[in-house]
Formats: sequence, C-alpha cells, structure tokens
Amino acid sequence: MAKNSNHNELGDLGPQISVLVPVTFAAGDSAGFYDYLPPKKGGALIPGDVVRVPFGGRSLVGAVWGPGQGGVDKAKLKTITEKIDITPLSADMRAFIEWVARYNMASPGAVLKMVFNVPGALEKAKPQRGFVLTQGVEPSVRMTPARKRALDFMQGKPAMLAAEIAREAGCTPSVISGLFKAGALKEVAISTEHKWSVPDHKLPRAKLSSAQKNGAAEICSRIGNNNDGGSVTLIDGVPGSGKTEVYFEAIAKTLEMGKQVLVLLPEIALTAQWLQRFSARFGVQPALWHSDLGDAKRRETWRACSTGKVRVVAGARSALFLPLHEIGLIIVDEEHETAFKQEESVIYNARDMAVVRAHLGKFPIILVSATPSLESMSNAKSGKYHLVHLPERHGGASLPDVELVDMRTQKLPATRWLSDGLLESLKKVFDAGEQAMLFLNRRGYAPLTLCRACGHRLKCPNCSAWLVEHQTGRRLQCHHCGHSDSMPENCPNCDASHKFAPIGPGVERLAEEVKERFPNIRVTLASSDTLSGPLKAADLVKRIENHEVDLIIGTQVVAKGYHFPLLTLVGVVDGDLGLAGGDLRAAERTYQLLYQVAGRAGREQKQTQKPGKVVVQTYMPDHPVMQAIKAGSREKFVKAETEARQAMAMPPFGKLVALIISGSDERGVDDAANRLARCAPNIDGVQVLGPAPAPLALLRGKHRRRFLIKLKSNILPQPIVGEWLAKAGMNKSAPKGKHKGPQSVRVQIDVDPQSFM
Repeated sequence: MAKNSNHNELGDLGPQISVLVPVTFAAGDSAGFYDYLPPKKGGALIPGDVVRVPFGGRSLVGAVWGPGQGGVDKAKLKTITEKIDITPLSADMRAFIEWVARYNMASPGAVLKMVFNVPGALEKAKPQRGFVLTQGVEPSVRMTPARKRALDFMQGKPAMLAAEIAREAGCTPSVISGLFKAGALKEVAISTEHKWSVPDHKLPRAKLSSAQKNGAAEICSRIGNNNDGGSVTLIDGVPGSGKTEVYFEAIAKTLEMGKQVLVLLPEIALTAQWLQRFSARFGVQPALWHSDLGDAKRRETWRACSTGKVRVVAGARSALFLPLHEIGLIIVDEEHETAFKQEESVIYNARDMAVVRAHLGKFPIILVSATPSLESMSNAKSGKYHLVHLPERHGGASLPDVELVDMRTQKLPATRWLSDGLLESLKKVFDAGEQAMLFLNRRGYAPLTLCRACGHRLKCPNCSAWLVEHQTGRRLQCHHCGHSDSMPENCPNCDASHKFAPIGPGVERLAEEVKERFPNIRVTLASSDTLSGPLKAADLVKRIENHEVDLIIGTQVVAKGYHFPLLTLVGVVDGDLGLAGGDLRAAERTYQLLYQVAGRAGREQKQTQKPGKVVVQTYMPDHPVMQAIKAGSREKFVKAETEARQAMAMPPFGKLVALIISGSDERGVDDAANRLARCAPNIDGVQVLGPAPAPLALLRGKHRRRFLIKLKSNILPQPIVGEWLAKAGMNKSAPKGKHKGPQSVRVQIDVDPQSFM
C-alpha cells in the first residue's frame, strides 16, 4: 500500500523512520504514515515496534512501518519519544492492516486504531502493594484472634494483597495494616498480571460419529501443512449434527502444535452453552473478547494475546484485530451471520477479512454454519474452499416436522396473533411437560403506535423509523438511534386524549396473549432487551435447562446455537417478516433464520422420544422460502436462489459497492449527491444506481442518500470508486471521510454491502 511499507524484520531503517499512527483520515495509500527521527536512546527499532510519537499537540502510540518516505526537511521532523515494551506487530499483522484498508477503502491509520483499541494495554501494569510474613522476626504486637488467624494463614504463603489476606483470614484490612506497622508483615511489590489457564488438548473428547471423525481428520490434516497454508474449509451441517465437536478437534490439533486459536462468534455475549462445551472439552474457558468486558479485563486480555499467554480467544468481530502473533487457526462459527459485518467507522465483513488474515499468515480457517451463505457455498462448489458436509443429526435424531399455517384462512380478532392450530400444539406440549418456543423477530410490545382519532403515527425525531412501544415503564424507543421517550397522554397532532393504539405484536405483546390463554405456564422473554450480557444469558440457559421455564418467547438471539433437550415445539409467529423490503438477500436470510430457529426443536430424542415440530404462520405459504422450509429441501431453494442471482449478475456472481452520503443539512447532502452523480463513471461492466434516499433517509439526525455501484465480477471496484470520488472532490484528507465544503457531508464507502438500509 504505502511506498514506505516494509515487512522485512531486519536491517537498518535509515535516518528517517515511517510510523503509522492510529488516526482516521480519508482513504489513501499514505494516509496515517509519517516520518520521524529515531529516538535519542533505547536502541535500534525494527518494523512492527510500538512507539510513542508527538503528533500535533498530542502524544500518540503508533507502529514502526519501515524506512521513511523522505522528501521532508530533516529539521522539520519530530523525534520518536520512546519505544514501548510490548511485542512488535508481526509482518503478517502489518500486511493484514494494509490489506483491510486497501480493500475496504479505509485509511491504514483507521485500521490500526482498531488494533490499538485498548490504550491501557500498551503500558505495563503498575505493581500493587502486597504483604508477606517477615522472616526471623518475633512480632512485638498484642495478639488478637483476628491477628493470629491472619499470621497463621500467611505461613508459607507468597505475597498477597491486603484485601485478599483479610478475606481468606476472616478479618478486616485494618488488621493487616496493624501487623505491617508492627513489623510482622513486610511490604513487597506484586504483579497484577492475570494468570491465564492453558486449555488441555489431551482431555478425552466426546464420542464422534463416523461422519464427524472423517470431517475432523480431513481438517486436522491441513493444520501445520505448509503445502496447504491458508486453506479454507466450510463445515456445512444440519442443526444438531455436531459441527462444534468437529472443529474442537481442529482446536486440539492446533494447541498441540503450540499455536494460538481465534474463534469468532456472532453473539459472544449469548454463548453460555458454547462456553460450557468448550470447558468440558479443554478443562478451562477460553479468553473472551466482546463489548461487555470491563476496561481492566480488556487490557489484560489484549496484552496476553500479544505475549502468547492466551492460547484460545473467543470473540465478536473486533477480536479479528487482536495481535495474536502465534496464531495457527481461525474459526468463524455461524459464518452466514450479518453480525460479522461492521457498518460504522471502518466498514468491513469480519468473515471475509478473517479469510484474508489466514491467507496472509498461511494457516487454516474454518467456516461453520447450518445455513452457509451463498458466497461460501459458491466457493465450496468451485473448489476454492474445502467442504465437510454433516447431513444428519448426531445420535440419529431426525429433523423436526414442519407445518405451514396459511394465515389468510384464519379469522383471528384484531388482538390475536396465534392461530388455533399453534395454540393447540402449545397445549399438547405443556400437557406433556415439555417446552416450547415462540419466535418473533420484533422486540418490545408493539412496532407501531398510532392515534385512533387522526391516524398520527409516533415517529422517532432523529430517524425515519416508528417508535417501538415497550411495556416496561410505558416507554417508546427507537431501535436505530436509541432515542427514548415516555408515552404521551395526548396526541401531538390533534391533541386527542388517550387515543393511542398499539399496532402489531412484539414479543411482549405475545407474552400477554399467551398468559391469557395459559395462565399457569412459566414464560420468559429472550431478546436483546432482556439478555444484555453474558451473565443474564447464562442465567436464562440455566433456568431453561432446569425446566424452570415452559415457554420461551424470543427474537433472533435464540434462533441459533442453543440445545435444550425438552424443547419439542417451535412456533414462528410471522414467517414473512424478513421477506419485506426488497433486500437482495431477503429470501436467503429469511430461509437461514427460519431453518436455524426450526433446528432448536427435537434435538434430544433420547429423552423426549419425539422428533420435534415446527409451526410456521405465513401469509405466503407458496413462497419458495416457505416451501423449502416445509419440504426440508435446502438444495432446491439454494439452486433457485443461485440461478436468480446469476441471471442478475448479483453477488456472488457480480460485485456491489454502496456509497452513503450523509449530513445534518439536507440541501448540502443533496448537492453532494448530485455532484457525485454528474461525475459517475461510464465504464463497460459498471452500472451506477442512484442517488436515491436511503430506506432510512434520516438516521441519528443525519439525512442520507445512497448510490449502488454494480460491477462485473472481474472488475476491481476500488480504483474506479477512488477515481470517481477524486473527480468529484469528495476524497479530501479530512477526518472520517468528510468533505470540507459549504455544506459538510460524510461519504461512507461500503464494499460488499450486506445491509441496504
């Protein structure tokens, strides 16, 4: 990317040194690279060293990239302040930073910022004040029972914090302070670095089926194979087929070879059962990386990944940028999930970037799903990816029966959403002492609230979205920007009092309907509102496994990964919900979601003796998605969807890039969009659609316009888009891609867009 980029770890860097600083600029080959003079002391530097440098009026931490670019008067250059005592970024990691920036048309500095996203981790933790017994000294102190307990406890013990001693000895910290003043204890500095347990790859594994054994053997043969470095394997298995146990074997093989493992999970805060299974297989939990970690834990984990003390880390998409310099395997579980796509700052798809990181590092990567993305399936079919197929549930369990309920024939009152057939199925399950799940991908009580007097709809002031009613505290909330308000007494349009009516159901309203019909059952809600972290998710799992819950009413957070032995019925309340909106991937995503949620039923037939049942309520029973779900014919659906995409030259048979122009001034946004439209490329094989208002034309107070660039699969979009923006004067070196003009706007580039909102 940058002219000064140099991945050679050896050799003199010369009189000037190029440093990449973690600052967001407009995309460009040299954005974020600055020349500095070597530090006055501290020894020679090598590429990858982490250094502190003066930058403007600030002090920033950056990474040495190679020899300076030159062309700047030496007298004007600043000097590197110091080298930071931390493991240098590897050549592979630096190449990865450059690749991510180039492909996603972001600045290298913005990508480095994702690597250095825990500033405290770059500094060594300060030692804390600890205490140990003073040897050979008879304490001249009045002995009390508490002091005696503390001294007895400390016999033969290493230095410990005062609070730890007090807790273990059953006394107060003031007792420890008194013993120190009396000379019975002496003060020492102790390290606060966390001691990481190492997963044991030698522990007995679960009993594998022949298909699992064959799949695991095939994958393990590629680990450490220099002739097959960077290989991609897709594990495609039906729900309950034991995909996790297969890739656990690959983790064990990688650990045996002394390498680190990264596991990417779409919902790391909601993976209690996965963590239990990992602990059962390897004796300890992996290190975790997600947004709910506290600052201290993030610091410890980041630093331990860098030093190699962490051998396995499981995390959300941002874990991809952890500095694992001994990495030997990446696993992307539920690889089809849209949660792997980051839509803000540097826009990237963690699944695709993980494939790149494995390729650059020449180690294997495993993609896992019961419903692989069309892109991954196409790569497997072409031979670009290896394929491990697990077509049957582990232990001989059969897939659940699927019943479609044509809601056009149901004569339900306005306040009911559950058909008679689904209610009857629920009754049978409850009578049998089993568990059921109702799936509706809508949080809250009602997705829309309107005035019955004038028809006014309560709308978010910051977004083109309706406010969602939540029963808790009678609040209205926007699920796009987080705006929240209390339910008004009077209509803001006509001033009518108490005329608001909820329209449509959310999970809270479903719970209300179910409790009216089955007042004695135990119901729990499972959505991102109620499962706000790992502890709450683990508590939910425990209550369901202990049969303290009869019915789970949930959104997509419970659609994947969970295994509940007594769950024999899944009811999909609105199977058509994801098909609206005209999204390119609407049919594929709806099929994936319905197939995944259906896979929660009847997973443990040894206990229930029932294969499970799925009831899907739909107004479009003849839609290909519904017919494929009913028939269990994934191949037929995939074939039809593939042919449709191929005919339109849409991904994976073509390329897409989205440009989103946004700003607080609507006229300024329109002016910028029109300026871009006048400069649109006129190239064979490239089609520019737009500008048009985005479906969410107002988001977080910003007006939005979109372009969609459609390209043939053999055309690289980055040079074309870069030249287009330059021609329109929209790629100035301004923070976050903002164009400095009369009306300030922001241009976001989304290569391979997943969302069209």
